[in-house]
Amino acid sequence: MAVTRTGRTTDDTRENVLARIALRFTAATERWLPDAFGFVLVGTFVVLALGLLTGAPVTGAPDDPTATSGYGLVDAWGKGFWSLIQFTLQMAMIIIGGYAVAVSRPVARLISRLARVPRSPRAAVAFTAAVSMVSSYLNWAFSLIFTAILAKEISRLVRGVDYRAIGAMAFLGLGTVWAQGLSGSAALQVASAGASPEAVQKVIEEGRGSGLIPLTETVFLWQGMAATAVVFLVAVVLAWFLAPSPEAARTAEDLGIRLRPLLEEKREDTGTGEPRRPGDWLEHSPAFAVLIFLLGVWYLYRYFASATGNPLGALDLNTVNLILILLALILHWRPARLVAAVREGVSAASGVLIQFPLYGGIFGMIAFTGLSSTIAGWLTDISNAFFYPALIAVYSCVLGVFVPSGGSKWVIEAPYVMDAANQLEVHQGWMVVVYDLGEASANLLQPFWMLPTLAILGLKARDIMGYTFAMFLVCFPVVLVVVTLFAQTLTFP
Repeated sequence: MAVTRTGRTTDDTRENVLARIALRFTAATERWLPDAFGFVLVGTFVVLALGLLTGAPVTGAPDDPTATSGYGLVDAWGKGFWSLIQFTLQMAMIIIGGYAVAVSRPVARLISRLARVPRSPRAAVAFTAAVSMVSSYLNWAFSLIFTAILAKEISRLVRGVDYRAIGAMAFLGLGTVWAQGLSGSAALQVASAGASPEAVQKVIEEGRGSGLIPLTETVFLWQGMAATAVVFLVAVVLAWFLAPSPEAARTAEDLGIRLRPLLEEKREDTGTGEPRRPGDWLEHSPAFAVLIFLLGVWYLYRYFASATGNPLGALDLNTVNLILILLALILHWRPARLVAAVREGVSAASGVLIQFPLYGGIFGMIAFTGLSSTIAGWLTDISNAFFYPALIAVYSCVLGVFVPSGGSKWVIEAPYVMDAANQLEVHQGWMVVVYDLGEASANLLQPFWMLPTLAILGLKARDIMGYTFAMFLVCFPVVLVVVTLFAQTLTFP
């Protein structure tokens, strides 16, 4: 039995058994696991130790400075440290751009309307789960902010909704379908020569004759879209059944969280003030915002029209970021408002800026020393073409708990995952899909990417991880079955 802040007594036995187990799991992980930055620090020396155990030299460098092999561990770490610098900026801009779009006033009005759709606590939780997955498919950074704000507004309007459950569902997209969507970093990376490291392109080229894999062979494979749809449906149904009854629920009020009407908050938050001198006119006039938006749309039209084959195959990280910036500019209407939103969003990108160079060092030790080939040999030794996709999904999920970044983790895994796929003759594009689904599942088990959502909701990781863990226990086995069965419909390369 438990007593809420308002004095109401609830019966914990009415909670789903998976949620009760997950709450115990959450308590253990919060006590013993380090934060996200700690993972990359420990991971650096784990890979260093692994390299030493496999016989990699400590130091040494080839005569050719452009070589991608023949380095010792220390020199490989240094060579890799800045190898992700372009990708680091691209990922930081995705976070900032997604945040700026989500907090614009037109989007706030859209959220206010959407919040009136569900009429019961169970419907509220399931609806939030669906919106989270749809929005994360479009852009994961936008989803983190957009759905968190939506969850707050729904909780204010729907009586008896469990604030912890709806908070977990606001994050659900990052734990299910985001990586298989339009902002999935691995798929966008292998589609772009500028974002994909040369060592990764070389391994891909060995299997297909080209170092790049277009989105038509990853995100837009019919098998990939079908797998995403299966996970989506399972997760929505599960969200409905995981929602506690109003009698057992802990509302925002029970947790001591005060919810205010969203549109009221946006009216008070002008963010920019009024122009006080003639020179301020430029920042407060929509004229140049409209002109830049039109210029960008003109360019995007020409860019996609000139793409060979399917225009969606030309979508890469730079294009996604340009679209986000243009949307943010026109939605905020006045440049000063956009600048204020970007200033708020920069803090959410701080983890990427400090951690990605260290991930680059880990990538260097794996890719430039021959360690990637060694690991690829291990994977091929313990697997075959039928079980390889499921094996990589499990491996990607496990590593994702310790390296909570889809893009940088893909750079670490890609050389040996694709090498082994070439040896086993498994479709390369499908292995990107498999990686995506396994990587996303890891986010249900660790709190790194939950932080922006939790900050908006006023919750802590322990409040929602019971529900995300329950989701994992059902959704991940579904992923393993789907990636194995659909792989049989594809042919190498």
